[in-house]
Amino acid sequence: MTGRRRTRSPFHRTPRGPARSAARVAAALAAGASLVAGCGVVPGTDGTGGTVTVMTWAPSGTSGTNKPGMPAFAQAYARWINAHGGLGGRKLEVLTCNERNDSVAAAKCARTAVKRDVVAVVGSYSLYGDSYLPTLEGAGIPYIGGYGATNAELTSPLSYPVNGGQPTLLAGLGRELAAGCGPVVLVRPDTIGGDELPPMLDSGLKARGHAAAVDERAADDTTEYAVPSTRALTAASARPGEKGCVIPALGDSTGTFMDSFRRARQKFPAVRTAATLGNVDQTAINASGGASGPYEGAFVTGWYPDASDARWAGMKKVIKEQAFDDNRIDPADAGVQTTWIAYTVLKAVVASLGGGEVTSATVRRALNGGLAVTTGDLTPTLKWGFQGELASIGLSRLVNAEVTLQVVRDGRLVPARKGFTDVTDTLRDAKVN
Repeated sequence: MTGRRRTRSPFHRTPRGPARSAARVAAALAAGASLVAGCGVVPGTDGTGGTVTVMTWAPSGTSGTNKPGMPAFAQAYARWINAHGGLGGRKLEVLTCNERNDSVAAAKCARTAVKRDVVAVVGSYSLYGDSYLPTLEGAGIPYIGGYGATNAELTSPLSYPVNGGQPTLLAGLGRELAAGCGPVVLVRPDTIGGDELPPMLDSGLKARGHAAAVDERAADDTTEYAVPSTRALTAASARPGEKGCVIPALGDSTGTFMDSFRRARQKFPAVRTAATLGNVDQTAINASGGASGPYEGAFVTGWYPDASDARWAGMKKVIKEQAFDDNRIDPADAGVQTTWIAYTVLKAVVASLGGGEVTSATVRRALNGGLAVTTGDLTPTLKWGFQGELASIGLSRLVNAEVTLQVVRDGRLVPARKGFTDVTDTLRDAKVN
């Protein structure tokens, strides 16, 4: 389709692709190590008692998905940790960058990170992994706790994800919907990142004997969705007597889609809706009418426990002490939650180094060397090896395939069941090529 920026997807590469990527990174790291050894300068930190410099980026003020709470929370975390003795006595400095939902801006953020000698990029959001990851790989800078916006984060040797990205959310949602839905329709962005979504949803549906979803592509930056809404409703109600399900996955534009969907659905038989957290949250449910809106009864998959869970107390303490009046930071936002977990990982890495220097190289070595990070049961224990269990489908860095299931009941997003569901086995059968 014209007007789409085509780049190589991690699922459209030759079998030798991952090996070439690892070799490229290894060569770049070796070259970087030689330069450091030659000039005697170690970037990113002043050593024990010095400063640890990292970067967090996310889009803000755009017509598409915006995540201003992520860099805002990162700076609040820096103020909080520094007020409590820093990272093992070291001051934490957080640089931020507006990624602007743009590949050029994403690449510029990465170049700035390299120029400023950060030890890691932490808790960030971008749809353009192919634009920023090569730059970080070339400089040997680890990417810790990305939002999981694209599958590139689950393949790069220097990426250390804390969640399973959209693959796990969609696989888990597919498993749940298979038994109770007629035709399932996925409404997703007509973008490279959007191309990665259908196989993951289909893996969950097919695991429970359901047909693949209808793939409805739509722009993610338009002001109305009358045509995609009508197409989705037509497909979802194609089999009389079976209530279909519509899954909007358009990021911040999901609310705009649902405005059109509400108007169009009056002309069609009743259908269910479902979503993944990040596309729909409590704010979106309230804005769409609460208990009388289109999400009532909808299942929503997430990566983490419900925002009211006591396990978020640490994050909420940071917000209360350092960002109480910052309305960019929503403790129920999956982006803010991911940033909290990512900085929890960073803190654990620095602690593991003791009095040693904190550099991009030492951070990498700690993460690659078997460091196990606990997150207060917000995730399973995180530990990154050379390849994860889903390397066979290209997701070599995915180490957390657990999801939670919530449901909209009386207009409130509440847990549908206790605990996590592991979708590793479901994703093993995903048709990603």
